[in-house]
Amino acid sequence: MWGVGCIFYEMASGRPLFPGSTVEDELHLIFRTLGTPTEATWPGIESRSEFLAYRFPRYTPESLGSKVPRIGAPGVALLLEFLKFEPKMRISAKDAMRHSYFDSLGPNVHKLPDTASIFTIPGVQLSRTASLRSDRNAPSV
Repeated sequence: MWGVGCIFYEMASGRPLFPGSTVEDELHLIFRTLGTPTEATWPGIESRSEFLAYRFPRYTPESLGSKVPRIGAPGVALLLEFLKFEPKMRISAKDAMRHSYFDSLGPNVHKLPDTASIFTIPGVQLSRTASLRSDRNAPSV
């Protein structure tokens, strides 16, 4: 589900969430964004030698709402459920589909066959937004 969260963020923002180039760089970006894990957020982490060897600063979590405003508070709440450090604490796929973020799609979204597109639901469509790239003249993707 961690990967689903990363893809969800990238689809909403147009950018990768943690674009690290090495393991240490990747972990640094994750901890800067989500806060350095603690025993409360990842039981057992503070006794793992691999974690202790890196000696990361103690970061507090950033607000993700300003990074992906188009998903609103319910979307950010869902994103944070995907990105829990401890895998057992992450939202399940079934619970994610029932999250309030998807309420606007109506109850028919839960009746779709596995092979059906969400765009078969009346009123569900893609819409263009302003480009998120640094080049404001580039077309949106």
